[in-house]
Amino acid sequence: MFEPIPDLSKARILVSNDDGIHGPGLEVLERVAASLSDDVWVAVPETEQSGAGHSLTLHQPLRIREVEPRRFAIAGTPTDSVLLAVNHILTDRKPDLVLSGINRGANLGEDVHYSGTVAAAMEGTLLGLPTIALSQIFASPDPVRWHTAERFAAEIIAKLTSQGWPRNVLMNINFPDVEPDNVSGVEMTSQGKRKIGDGLVERHDPRGRPYIWIGPQRSGGEAPRGTDIEAVGRGAVSITPLNVDLTDTATLLRFKETVFP
Repeated sequence: MFEPIPDLSKARILVSNDDGIHGPGLEVLERVAASLSDDVWVAVPETEQSGAGHSLTLHQPLRIREVEPRRFAIAGTPTDSVLLAVNHILTDRKPDLVLSGINRGANLGEDVHYSGTVAAAMEGTLLGLPTIALSQIFASPDPVRWHTAERFAAEIIAKLTSQGWPRNVLMNINFPDVEPDNVSGVEMTSQGKRKIGDGLVERHDPRGRPYIWIGPQRSGGEAPRGTDIEAVGRGAVSITPLNVDLTDTATLLRFKETVFP
């Protein structure tokens, strides 16, 4: 178990993301973190890495740019950013908590397998640190309601960390696309299903050569009650514990007992 953090004011907090050093949600999360602790550090990709997943840079050098004190831009992926921050930048004292986000857009259902925001949180978890991913849902072309995430994030983070949770689990928070006063509650949820990649769009460049865009459409009907997708659809903040151990225990035991004893 991760030990509870009863007083975040004494904690060292690492902030990362997948939207890069100029990501619009970074400033929001920095304010949230600063409201909890004076010891806040930032290590994020130099450029946007949405959809990068949990990828490491292995075949080219990683460069670290100190933007200003305690703020670093990494020429790599979200995973690289957290790894370098914990094992290279913060060698004097490792973070007590890692926050990833606030992502511009949802990380619901199967999004978590592709998300750089969740990947940064997964890396923090694999490094043995309690980690939380945060995302603000929005519908283009409407403006992003960053103030909704900012209203609720600090209190939710404090409540989660005051309890602690298993060491192989990260917390995935999605804030609904509603005004703060219209948020219906904060709910613990399971991961829903809404597979990206069904909306493939074929177009042609000026030379007539075809190319493909992966569109935003997802398949699936009405989301079951208690899932992240269903909860945010009702205007609730969704908190989903995600396990980094992908082993399916039931299948493991069945084959171990019947086929490969």
